[in-house]
Amino acid sequence: MSTPPPHPRPEKGPRAAEAIFDATLRLLAARGYAGLTIEAVAQEAGVNKTTIYRWWPSKAALLRAALLRARVLDIGIPDTGSLRGDLIALTEQVTALVTGVRTRAVVRALASGTGLADDELAALARDFFADRFAREQPVFARAAARGELPPGTDPKLVLDLIAGAVWVRAALRNEAVPPGFAAAVVDAVLPTGGGG
Repeated sequence: MSTPPPHPRPEKGPRAAEAIFDATLRLLAARGYAGLTIEAVAQEAGVNKTTIYRWWPSKAALLRAALLRARVLDIGIPDTGSLRGDLIALTEQVTALVTGVRTRAVVRALASGTGLADDELAALARDFFADRFAREQPVFARAAARGELPPGTDPKLVLDLIAGAVWVRAALRNEAVPPGFAAAVVDAVLPTGGGG
């Protein structure tokens, strides 16, 4: 499988980009990746399909752009002054994505790929999670500068453990995420010396 071309720079794209991204994600959630078509996105977004093809030459390129740039899936990188505070804030955002009315079906559809090398949806999911991991790196850089991280701490492992707890509780078990869950998960995962 060839990798989709990079998405247009954030300031580039059709005026209706956000409507196109929203339609793409709604249709992914409703129909799955196999049922997602450029024609259906164009109809749902109220644009001509040539507008979409002008910016995104394929379904994979369009979905990649939607996953990386749609406001509904965006996360803010917290700066609370402590690693613990930042991780709790990130965990709350992950919880909102996995459980939110507008996003839960999208993130579950995104996780439905086979993981095989030729699975376009699995490749797009890897791009999405790699992008989020890259965005979250300032949290760990600031924590290291403050002396809050023990040497050898693997930020990806920390984030996988935290996000995994949210996914298991909300998506796999279909249980409500109780108040205080984010803090409890972070406290269970945070390396000793993670700061307050």
